[in-house]
Amino acid sequence: MRKYFTLLESLLSGIADNRERIAIVWKDRRYTYEWLLQRIALWHDDLVSRGVQPGAIVALEGDFSPNAVALLLALAKRAAITVPVSRSLPVARKDVYSAVAGPEWVFRVDADDDVAAAWQPAAAPHALCEQLKERQHPGLIIFSSGTTGTPKAVLHDLSRLLAVPKAGREPAAMLSFYLFDHIGGIDTLLKTLANGWTVVTVQDRSPDAVCAAIERHRIEVLPVSPTFLNLMLLGRTYEDYDLSSLRTITYGTEPMPESTLARLHALFPEIKLRQTYGLSELGALKVRSKSSGSLWVRPEGAGVEFRVLDGILHTRSASSMLGYLNAPSPFTEDGWFDTGDAVEVDGEYLKILGRKSETINVGGQKVHPIEVESVIQELAHVASVTVFAEKNPIMGQILCARLSLSSQQNVKEFTQRLRQYCREKLQAYKVPVKIEFHEGGLQYSERFKKLRPARA
Repeated sequence: MRKYFTLLESLLSGIADNRERIAIVWKDRRYTYEWLLQRIALWHDDLVSRGVQPGAIVALEGDFSPNAVALLLALAKRAAITVPVSRSLPVARKDVYSAVAGPEWVFRVDADDDVAAAWQPAAAPHALCEQLKERQHPGLIIFSSGTTGTPKAVLHDLSRLLAVPKAGREPAAMLSFYLFDHIGGIDTLLKTLANGWTVVTVQDRSPDAVCAAIERHRIEVLPVSPTFLNLMLLGRTYEDYDLSSLRTITYGTEPMPESTLARLHALFPEIKLRQTYGLSELGALKVRSKSSGSLWVRPEGAGVEFRVLDGILHTRSASSMLGYLNAPSPFTEDGWFDTGDAVEVDGEYLKILGRKSETINVGGQKVHPIEVESVIQELAHVASVTVFAEKNPIMGQILCARLSLSSQQNVKEFTQRLRQYCREKLQAYKVPVKIEFHEGGLQYSERFKKLRPARA
């Protein structure tokens, strides 16, 4: 218990040490660390007066607005178990979150940063939540993406995530790109505040809005997904704004196509490009890219271990979740977590190839979709591409590619050109057999992550 309070006090002390600095930029309005510190105290008193007890499960719906941030930290100070819910989430998904997590309090922070709170009857909490309550540690419930089936409810001991190391450099402005209920969004927020930096929020996460924010607020650190970066490159949005303040672009949540990274590095040779690695179950683990133009990363950081079994990455770390609320424990008896990510190994470096579940078996030969997608994206007029499998009675599976084009093309001629290019760049079994053209826009979710069809 003492360790938790030391970590939280350290974070709040860091906030107090930076009273005059800007903590949050929201709708172009600036909020100092002094304001944030006062607002955390105000909301903590409000929680006490309402009767929100340590260990209470509280849904917090919003985005990274000033009151939502202050409430999140006040709930941690109160040792509650918080369920962050993105305001943009569909109602049906919010209902799923509520049914699984069982919050007894719901705080809603609207688009104007006004807060409404309501109590509701709740079922008996999960045994893991009871453990947190006994320790009087704050908790965090994050839901997996759940693209197929019910999303898994991931329970974290928030005190572990509060142990954010100091970066040891001058204050910077960092954009808050990932959504409020994403582990990457929570990590960005905690890292920014722990270092006395400025978190710049955006209501619109389109390339135009993000680039405009970079120019207006002189943002130095940009954490985004490879899909977002591909969209920015495709639309040449970077040409319309002054991005000279950027020092670092970090990318994660999905594999990066090598062709996208190469183009990005050529366009911005002075910007450090750094891959991140994390899962809802693990938090953000510290890795270091071999270089700005490389997809190879080296695990770093105290308390984190990595191993590779049969080409699949396993980890063991202090920031790992306590467990799922609605699924069996995925940990081995000695605490290792199977990430499900296929990797290559070169000495102390790893390359993330994608999810094991997405690997395609063509006549006994394994194909990782990202490798084929990277090659196809080198072709002119390709806006986005998704490689997936279809069942085949002879080969087991065949390779399919679904393309979105950036301009009108003769489909027959383009298909021939694509197949010829793939034959020159890839082994024969990696050349798509079936090619589809997607007319409904680009193939990504609201989280700027590639949407893949269900496994064949």
